[in-house]
Amino acid sequence: MSVPTPEALGHHADDPLGLEAVFSQSGGTAPVHAASSYQTEPSRRKFQVGIDEVGRGCLAGPVVCCAFILPDEDDIPDDIRPWIRDSKKLTPRRRAMVARGLEECGAVYAYGAASVAEIDEINILRATMCAMLRAVDHLPINPDLISTILIDGEFIPVGLPAEARAIVEGDSAVPEISAASIMAKVKRDELMAALGGRYPVYAWERNAGYGTPAHLAAIRSSGLTPHHRRSFIKGR
Repeated sequence: MSVPTPEALGHHADDPLGLEAVFSQSGGTAPVHAASSYQTEPSRRKFQVGIDEVGRGCLAGPVVCCAFILPDEDDIPDDIRPWIRDSKKLTPRRRAMVARGLEECGAVYAYGAASVAEIDEINILRATMCAMLRAVDHLPINPDLISTILIDGEFIPVGLPAEARAIVEGDSAVPEISAASIMAKVKRDELMAALGGRYPVYAWERNAGYGTPAHLAAIRSSGLTPHHRRSFIKGR
């Protein structure tokens, strides 16, 4: 199912986490690690992109997506390849190890995010679609070199530059989506841990903004921050 995203939200309407700074490098380029062969491919080889998101069900913080292109299988270290799977099935330590290995072996990837303000304004599904579009837009390759975009879940954002398919539980079945899920999870956890240092009572470095009993108790005792999703917390 395709979900339209408002043209007015082509950029972050609000940036309370400093997401634009986090997802950029000097010169304003996207946060990518790219082998040069992906950018100057003489044979016009086409690439399959996997997309996954992290943070849809959280009470606080942004939703973060990753668009990911796997390097050639021979370039993936033997100690990394077996662990490219659904990020939820890996420990934090293992996720960090796999993410570091993928960064170092020539993978091409980029992140996209949608802020709390966007989530509250247009709902989490549409905000997630915006984040997916941003991730693909940040990939450092010519869109004509993308053959297929595979997305975890049931929904496909309007405006992608290539044929796209939504795959339920794709993060367990498609290596590109599995890798995207790992990268997005590691990146978002890092963001929430950094934010948790500013708001220690909510323990975001441990719960990543999810509605754990301790997080809910902190909301009841200390109230909401600008980084909480009001649309998720009504009636709690």
